[in-house]
Parts: sequence; C-alpha cells; structure tokens
Amino acid sequence: MGDETRRAGEARRSGMSRFRNGMTARDNPIFSLRIACVLLFSGLLFTSLGWMRAPSELTIHNPPDLRSGSTRKWWEVPPSTVYSFAFYIFQQLNAWPKNGEMDYPAKIAQMSAYLTPSCQDFLNKDAEMRKNSDELRDRVRVVYEIPRRGYSSRSVTIIGQDNWIVRLDLAADEYYHTEPVKRALVRYPLKVVRWEGDAERNPFGLALDCYAATPQRLEAMPLPEAEKKSGAFN
Repeated sequence: MGDETRRAGEARRSGMSRFRNGMTARDNPIFSLRIACVLLFSGLLFTSLGWMRAPSELTIHNPPDLRSGSTRKWWEVPPSTVYSFAFYIFQQLNAWPKNGEMDYPAKIAQMSAYLTPSCQDFLNKDAEMRKNSDELRDRVRVVYEIPRRGYSSRSVTIIGQDNWIVRLDLAADEYYHTEPVKRALVRYPLKVVRWEGDAERNPFGLALDCYAATPQRLEAMPLPEAEKKSGAFN
C-alpha cells in the first residue's frame, strides 16, 4: 500500500513537472513575440515623431550659374538672392505712399517677419525720433536703384555661411504732399542673416539686421523742377 502511494505521488509530481515544462515552453515564444512587438511599436512611434517634426517644405536657392553648371549645395544662399532680398525689404520699408507718420510704422510692422528683433527695435526708435522731429508728417518717400548701379559681384560680401553684408546704391526721393523736398544718392550697407523661423511668414529664410555701417552719400542729385503752369488759375 505504501509503495503504491509513493508511486502515485511520484507520477503526479512527474505529470506536474511535464505540465510546467510544457507551459514554460509555450510561454517563452509568446514572451519573445511580445518583446518584439514592443520594440517594433517603439521604433514606429519614434519614426512617426521624426516624420511629424520634419519640415514640410525645404527652400533651395538655385539661380542659374554657368560657372558651376547646375549643381549647388542646398544650404548655400547665392549672393544674388541675398541682394534681391535686402533690396526688396529695404525698398518696402522706405515706401511711404501717403503719410510717413502713419506709413513708416505700418511698414515696420508689416515687414517684421523679415527683420531681426534688434533691427525692428532700431527702426521703431528711428520712426519715433523722426516723428518727434516732425520729419514724417505728410511725407511721401520712395527709394529705387540708381541706373547702372545694380547688382554686381562687389555688391555682396560673404561674412560666413549665415551672414552677409549687402551694399545698395539707391536714390531716395521725399515729397511734402506733392512738393519734392529731398533727393539723395546713398550707399546703404546692410546686414543680412539666415533666419530659419516661421516659413509661412518668411519663406526666404533670411532676415534684415539693419545697417552694417553708416550710410554714405554718393553725390548730389538735382531735384525735379516743378512743372510750370499757365492759365487763369496761375
């Protein structure tokens, strides 16, 4: 009786051992598959986050340049593009179609996405100073390129991959109402920097950093003579 009981106990233990071994053999592949699924999900999540954070657009400046064929490093900004940007922004800042007292501050605010914070602060102070000196009220202003003094290889100095100095030779005309009061030919040395900010508001990826040095008067230019009128109302 005792031997039978012992053999029965050993049989039960042997059966339990085989059962545990079978369960372990079954669970090991399942556990490995779970780890693999977690790793795959983590990799997918990491890839998705990287894809979401990647820029939806990439601006590449690629004007025609026969010296280097059609190849250009994508991060390089051609000097001609820097010059065009500086001229466009500076011309817009100096376009006062009706009344400089209102137009000048409005232009600074309108072009703020293309200005560095320090440049915007400088221009706002300049507008306030001109207003206090009564240099803006009813003033109309326009600047434009001097003929035959547009872009050339000497117009842009490359300081670094992200910094340039642009020299604009411009004519500046000012009027009080309709009367011409000032015309000057001036060289404006301007700083331009790479500005990877809001691509929606600033697709150029550049910003004007105001003056690199004091603007220089080039030469005197006569004001246009007022048109002579004749008739009963002269």
